[in-house]
Amino acid sequence: MMKVMIIEDDLVIASSLQEELMRWQYEAFHVTDFNDVMNTFAQEAPQLVLIDIKLPYFNGYYWCTEIRKISQVPIIFVSSQSDRMDIVMAIQMGADDFISKPFDLTVALAKIQALLRRTYDFTGNDVYLSYQQVYLKTNELKVQYQDQEVELTKNEIKILEVLFLQKGAYVSREAIMMKLWENDSFIDDNTLAVNINRLRKKLAEINVTSFIVTKKGYGYGLQKDDHDEID
Repeated sequence: MMKVMIIEDDLVIASSLQEELMRWQYEAFHVTDFNDVMNTFAQEAPQLVLIDIKLPYFNGYYWCTEIRKISQVPIIFVSSQSDRMDIVMAIQMGADDFISKPFDLTVALAKIQALLRRTYDFTGNDVYLSYQQVYLKTNELKVQYQDQEVELTKNEIKILEVLFLQKGAYVSREAIMMKLWENDSFIDDNTLAVNINRLRKKLAEINVTSFIVTKKGYGYGLQKDDHDEID
């Protein structure tokens, strides 16, 4: 089930979007702590974000920029500030689409579904992330290459999900560790390295080698070419 995060301080609009998405079998939730959006994002790991421009504490442009530092998850702005410059600014900050208020729920849902289709691979009722013919089955805790599969732990799935969503860009160690933050238990750098090494060994079991690459002093990414450095 795809998860949608709604960052909207108008409870009527947030609830309407949540109810409509849930009616169409999406898992939807809206933010309640607008001063702690990134921890909520890291813990919930949504597949799509809906965000208003005018928000308490920091505006939507700020949070869009913060999300883009750690993820390429699709983002749609939903706002009454919808003149040309607002839309241009949203796209420049990393948004994928813009819905102007007031809006029709049917039209909003169609835009959300279209963006999800463009971003993710759908096979039957399952949703996979894919990169270079490697498929990440998040719901099944598995990764597949050709006709081979291997089971992963929840942390290994979360690490790969971050890397898949970046589409080949490097992700900082701090961003990955934020993703792994659960139940007030912080994953430190040594633990992350152990998880990465175990993940590489599991990928090698299905003949996926040199897939996770290291940018020294920064973090990890997925292999783009022969010049990537392996640690």
